[in-house]
Amino acid sequence: MRDLVASASRDVTIGGAELAARALEAGLVDECQVFLAPVVVGSGKRSLPEGVFARLELLDQRGFESGFAYLRYGVKR
Repeated sequence: MRDLVASASRDVTIGGAELAARALEAGLVDECQVFLAPVVVGSGKRSLPEGVFARLELLDQRGFESGFAYLRYGVKR
């Protein structure tokens, strides 16, 4: 993972809970962008696996008429 990020000449987008968790644990994530949907679901896949911890700082937020919300967080070191 570190070699991939080191060789990238620009921002890298990480998708998937397990890969994102490993990148957070390795200290490779600078920010997280989240879209929230106005729907409550009683089950499903978690955004991140259990045990992943990161301190976040809200950098930007935006609401849409549809009820969706966009949140952008910086990862505190």
